[in-house]
Amino acid sequence: MRVKICGITNYEDAINAVKAGASALGFVFYEKSPRYINPQNALLIVEKLPPFVQVIGLFVNETTENINKISLESKMQLAQIIDDENIVDYSKLEVKAIKVVRVKEKKDLEKLDNSYYLVDAFVDSFGGAGKRIDLDFFKDIDCSKFILAGGLSKDNLKELNGFGFFAIDVSSAVEKEKGKKDKKKMEEFVKEAYEIL
Repeated sequence: MRVKICGITNYEDAINAVKAGASALGFVFYEKSPRYINPQNALLIVEKLPPFVQVIGLFVNETTENINKISLESKMQLAQIIDDENIVDYSKLEVKAIKVVRVKEKKDLEKLDNSYYLVDAFVDSFGGAGKRIDLDFFKDIDCSKFILAGGLSKDNLKELNGFGFFAIDVSSAVEKEKGKKDKKKMEEFVKEAYEIL
């Protein structure tokens, strides 16, 4: 099991997430988010991280050109893309990408191809709403290429047993406040994830 901690805004939270055992850190490049970080500040964090930690940029309805520009400036290794407006030309991306699927019903999952996807519950806003996908949607579906996000906490991770998700993504459940992580909550979340999943 792999754990991504998203919404990193400062180095202290980043290094505490790494020490807690996170496989990946997420940086939100969506200016309307309370967890937004600009590319220059993200770069300052990324350049101080230890090796073998993946850094991922989150983009919302952003142009192909801006995804390339911001990813290069901040040294992102992966772009996590919400593209509700269908404006991204994936063939012109200069960074590896993963699509976000915001799930309303089971058929949203059934129509996906065999690629890796980050799957999150559909809400009107973007990210950190803490809404969970109905786990019944995943029954009889191969979940081995899904990164599950939305409403996960150390108290409900046991419910994911048996589904075989590739990874999980957490943000609000390990925060003191929006944009600021809680060291103890990160440690508890990652420990629980590795013990039961």
